[in-house]
Amino acid sequence: MSKRPWIDAYPPQVPHEINQHQYRSLLELMEDSFARYRTRCAYRYLGSSLSFDEVDQLSQAFAAYLQSLGLARGDRVALMMPNIAQYPVAVAGVLRAGLVVVNVNPLYTAHELEHQLKDSGAKAIVIIENFAATLQKCLAASPIQHVVLCSMGDRLGWLKGQLVNLVVRRVKKLVPNFDLPKAVPFNTALRMGTRLVAGGQLRKPEIGPDDIALLQYTGGTTGLSKGAVLLHRNLVANALQSEAWNVPALRQIPSDEQPTLVCALPLYHIFAFTVNMMLGLRTGSCNILIPNPRDLKSTLKELSKHRFHSFPAVNTLFNGLLNHPDFKRVDWSHLKVSLGGGMAVQSAVAQRWLEQTGCPICEGYGLSETSPTACCNPVTNRTYTGTIGLPLPSTDLKCLDDNGQEVPAGEAGEIAIKGPQVMAGYWQQPAETAKVMTADGYLRSGDIGVMDEHGYFRIVDRKKDMILVSGFNVYPNEIEDVIVQLPGVAECAAVGVPDEKMGESVKLVVVRKDTQLTEQAIRAHCKNYLTAYKCPRIIEFRNELPKTPVGKILRRALRESVQA
Repeated sequence: MSKRPWIDAYPPQVPHEINQHQYRSLLELMEDSFARYRTRCAYRYLGSSLSFDEVDQLSQAFAAYLQSLGLARGDRVALMMPNIAQYPVAVAGVLRAGLVVVNVNPLYTAHELEHQLKDSGAKAIVIIENFAATLQKCLAASPIQHVVLCSMGDRLGWLKGQLVNLVVRRVKKLVPNFDLPKAVPFNTALRMGTRLVAGGQLRKPEIGPDDIALLQYTGGTTGLSKGAVLLHRNLVANALQSEAWNVPALRQIPSDEQPTLVCALPLYHIFAFTVNMMLGLRTGSCNILIPNPRDLKSTLKELSKHRFHSFPAVNTLFNGLLNHPDFKRVDWSHLKVSLGGGMAVQSAVAQRWLEQTGCPICEGYGLSETSPTACCNPVTNRTYTGTIGLPLPSTDLKCLDDNGQEVPAGEAGEIAIKGPQVMAGYWQQPAETAKVMTADGYLRSGDIGVMDEHGYFRIVDRKKDMILVSGFNVYPNEIEDVIVQLPGVAECAAVGVPDEKMGESVKLVVVRKDTQLTEQAIRAHCKNYLTAYKCPRIIEFRNELPKTPVGKILRRALRESVQA
């Protein structure tokens, strides 16, 4: 792109480019942070904490243990855990051993897990005991050779006496036929690795920018999920881009306070993997780990114990917290950045969040394929813009028509992204990679957007979610943003359903927070704010909407339930 109009809209403290070559790998970034912030707290979890030094030492031990298993450089290790302290230790250990992280959703079914293990070729897995039964169902059909078990209640480094094998005994009780010879408790692995490190047996691998760091599987909203190949340089770049973008907010934190992030998004999702874990490492920040953010009461109880400065979340989490009676028990006054991503932030939610916390939601945009962040609103903004913001430093965006040609500002087209954070491709799927990469190196996102004259991008919708009503394009986000402004609406989703006359018509699914809200009231509201063809023909009330583990509403599941 010859013109980059967004540069003029950057806050003065934000650079136009980052130094992509500052670190050769995530290993260098991590080790630099371990050395610089050794005495600082890195993670708080269930009343305990881990310092940067402890993560350093424990991850070295885990790396040595993995190497002792005979795993070769570049072998894949699956991590199937929620937000527990073992997760960041395992990530650092896998990378320090010269291996590749494969993030796995712990809520997967055995069928989904089997596909991902086979597709990635993972030879080892670190899994929380709660989901051992799922692994047992597909273990024989998978390439897994080594299983490391951890528990929510593990105290890392507590290696004495009869507690060493407690995890295995618990799993044996829950899953009597579990293949015990393959299972080693996490703390046992750490104990074995500590001895190996002391004996000088940890080998430091030669890892470069183009080596694979992570296989991040897409949500699989169309067919089987694909592994986005993220190189060390991709993840380093996005961590540095995120740091540069957040500089104006970070400078507002008092010098005698450690930057602190709320980690309520699952770390196995790329959003939290980079924006919480990797950015936290880079900036010497402390992450407050929330194992189950869907338990809003427990989440708010935990947050009430801490002072924090950054809160990445999705619209549904912001909305759920706002509607919870314990919301005001948390001290939100120190919050400097509320980062919204994963799905569109609704204006009504953004307005209420600003009113209640004093900190505006800064909406960003990205994909698993972009490590993830490609765009974000400036953290200096004090109002909701309704856009996904500006391309990050060293990033170019453009909108393409169906022929792959760039459209002018103000016209809708598929957003295409180019930058150091863009993946190398899909794991062992060159044909799928070719479908999304243009000849000049842009990633086709599948999202329809518009760029204004100042370089701000606005998402219209995903191609597959667009509803075609009598030849007119209807975008679900627009309808949902109107409906959620009704006081009695908690959440909603709009999808297209088959219609004999119009091809498709709009169906609206609503979760009420006021049981007195009626279909007639919703229709009257729609009539005031939407043209006739955009108004829903069908309105259904439900107790909840189907969502991904991150909290993104699954319109696909709603469409499938209609067609079933």
